[in-house]
Amino acid sequence: MITSRERVTRTLEFDRPDRVPRDLWTLPWAHTHYPADIKRIRQEFPMDTTGAPGYLKEEPHTQGDPYEIGISVDEWGCERVSIHPGIIGEIKKPLIQDWQHDLEKVRPPSELLTITPEKVNQFCAGTDQFVMGGCCANPFERMQYLRGSQNLYYDIAEQPEEFFLLRDRVHTFFMELLETWCRTDVDAINLMDDWGAQEKLLISPRMWRTLFKPLYQEYCDLIHSYGKYVFMHSDGHIAAIYPDLIEIGVNAINSQLFIMDIEALGAAYAGKITFWGEMDRQHLLAHATVDEIHQAVRHVHQHCFHNGGILAQCEFGPGAKPELVRAVYDAWSVV
Repeated sequence: MITSRERVTRTLEFDRPDRVPRDLWTLPWAHTHYPADIKRIRQEFPMDTTGAPGYLKEEPHTQGDPYEIGISVDEWGCERVSIHPGIIGEIKKPLIQDWQHDLEKVRPPSELLTITPEKVNQFCAGTDQFVMGGCCANPFERMQYLRGSQNLYYDIAEQPEEFFLLRDRVHTFFMELLETWCRTDVDAINLMDDWGAQEKLLISPRMWRTLFKPLYQEYCDLIHSYGKYVFMHSDGHIAAIYPDLIEIGVNAINSQLFIMDIEALGAAYAGKITFWGEMDRQHLLAHATVDEIHQAVRHVHQHCFHNGGILAQCEFGPGAKPELVRAVYDAWSVV
């Protein structure tokens, strides 16, 4: 019988898996409101993916819980303010407000490099699931957290020397973090940056290709050199950079298919990249009927499946109804 690890691998290689692999994301909000439903869904539809813990020897310096009401500080020293329980807060006071005085405040969290490879490898050997590394490189988002989104957009337009110093400092740390995880037995490594607005990219594709694509190229080259798969998440309308993500070697992309043209994406890229979900969080998971969920799944399968190339990913987050999340996996089990 095929294992989950083999199923996901065959999906990524377009090698006719026995079914579409499952991958459920559950946010703290869902665990607070629907813990029993999450348990039932996972029991009825066992997931094919899992994430490896890092077993850190040194814990990063943080304060508070970013999913609880109040102020928290993350491992880079960025302060968040949360106003809703179960939903991560926003950066209200950037660490770098003045280049001259604040750039040297940036201290990459070296504690994240202190994973215990032997324990990670034991975890991988102890499961038949496809294992994701417990790290995520997100240079654009991290720069926003450090600098503030509005300031960073000005920086991208004006391109002061300090912008590149910050970008390279963040990138260098992520290269070291990714290589630390690549030396373990995990099957894949994650990248993540939300590059899209509702209708287009947040910056011009030309500027993205000049300023950020080379970073992702280095991440992909490093990860592939260790024989791992590259998974990437990016919210928003990112159709303009799909060809670039394929070119640099991203194996699976998690994007908001339903705000783009699913038929066009499938026609252009099915068989070239794996569509790592997702179901529409803005409308379907909150307001659809079960029949509409089944119809949406069939639509994605019809246009994006190519002897594999689809992971049945779904995010159970704020506003989602448990019966509709369950309907997603019910539909994927019969296409």
